[in-house]
Amino acid sequence: MTAGCAGGRLTIDLGALQDNWRTLAALAPHSECAAVVKADAYGIGLPQAVGALTRAGARTFFVAHLHEATAARAAAPDAMIYVLNGLPPGTAADYAAARVRPVLGSSEEIAEWCDFAAETGADASAAIHLDTGMTRLGLSAAEARAMFASGGPGFRPSLLMSHLACADEPHRVETERQRALFAELRALAPDVPASLANSAGTLMGRTTNGDLAFDLRRPGVSLYGSNPIHEGSVRLKPVVRLEARVIQLRQVPAGTAVGYGGVETTRRPTRLAILSVGYADGIFRAAGGADDARGASAYVGEIPCPYVGRISMDLIAIDVTDVPEGAVKRGDWVEMLGDHVGVDDLARASGTIGYEVLTALGRRHERRYA
Repeated sequence: MTAGCAGGRLTIDLGALQDNWRTLAALAPHSECAAVVKADAYGIGLPQAVGALTRAGARTFFVAHLHEATAARAAAPDAMIYVLNGLPPGTAADYAAARVRPVLGSSEEIAEWCDFAAETGADASAAIHLDTGMTRLGLSAAEARAMFASGGPGFRPSLLMSHLACADEPHRVETERQRALFAELRALAPDVPASLANSAGTLMGRTTNGDLAFDLRRPGVSLYGSNPIHEGSVRLKPVVRLEARVIQLRQVPAGTAVGYGGVETTRRPTRLAILSVGYADGIFRAAGGADDARGASAYVGEIPCPYVGRISMDLIAIDVTDVPEGAVKRGDWVEMLGDHVGVDDLARASGTIGYEVLTALGRRHERRYA
């Protein structure tokens, strides 16, 4: 994106990313703090994020796909890298060549990985995923018990892991059930490192009966400034700042319909600023305003300026009536995400979660790294 031409300006604070990793690592010093950098590091840029996190001290990374793993390997030649979405048929040699480890979640994947290692003599290091309640990927408890009773998977796993389904709601009993089942299954291979806690589990710390940390934790969205449990004393720094360019100011009388469908009409003589971003840039249409529902807000300095009407693909109208005359003009930048509007604030206004806000930030923005 040519500097000066973009409608949005995205500033990514890699120092804040490093500070968030250090904060999360300090919550359980007895447990390694890895970093989940899938989906282009939640939208901020995988090579930049992996480089910054490596400098902060992270040495283990998780991605979703092999192509993400190869990008992470280029940024961190000595790191341990796991691929969460498993082993697609016929790709074992590609994993070995890239020096990355699949997370094996089915008997078919385990068998294919073992056959490849036996035939080639390649390093068989890989993780095994156990399903303790997510009902998504992983061996069932019965399959895991049978595997270990028969002597194990045919290689020594480098990691046993499972994934928490409800830890973003700390009072849910399912988290303790998952922890207890995972501890029981892990006891079948006590010499293998174990990992259960995601971002929510890392922030939650423990259930009433036990520690969620185990040997390694896998925070993802919390690294990028979003708190999935919305409670507690852990303070995370905002990593992304999104600003939108003002392309027009206009004065309209009370009772003027604004935007597609005319779903919101002005209640007073109103000064509107039209911003050069929209849902194609990651600002969800659901965050717009209507006569019966206040929209999200942008900020001009310290002044909140609500979205007015529906968000378009490329444009948003905001109410700048309360901004002093002359304090905002064509070409200025206003805050969409930053010190006043957190990722989770925009997510709530959009009826979604911080994960989706981060990963939806479009490629049309001018990107800058701090």
